[in-house]
Amino acid sequence: MSTAFTRTTTRTVTFTRPFELSGVDGVQPAGNYVVETDEELIDSLSFPVYRRTATWIHLPHVDGRSNGGSGMAQTALIDPDELDRILASAETPETEPQYGSQGHGSQGT
Repeated sequence: MSTAFTRTTTRTVTFTRPFELSGVDGVQPAGNYVVETDEELIDSLSFPVYRRTATWIHLPHVDGRSNGGSGMAQTALIDPDELDRILASAETPETEPQYGSQGHGSQGT
């Protein structure tokens, strides 16, 4: 008999502008959000490997209040790939490579 070992990692992500996530009603304001990722150990291998089972984001109250400073109001199950795409698109202007997109193409020269 095997018992599944699970772990939860927590990180804070920063959205620099309002954003939308599938399955979450409305546009969320820019700011810092806590994201939790649940993973389970795959114990059939000879070395430790974890498989992601769920990713959650903590959201503020619908009306924008933070419940008198006591924290977040709801937690939503999200697609981690979608979260990564949104975060990456917010960084695109600052992290874009210096070549290719600024008219200095090396093609055809």
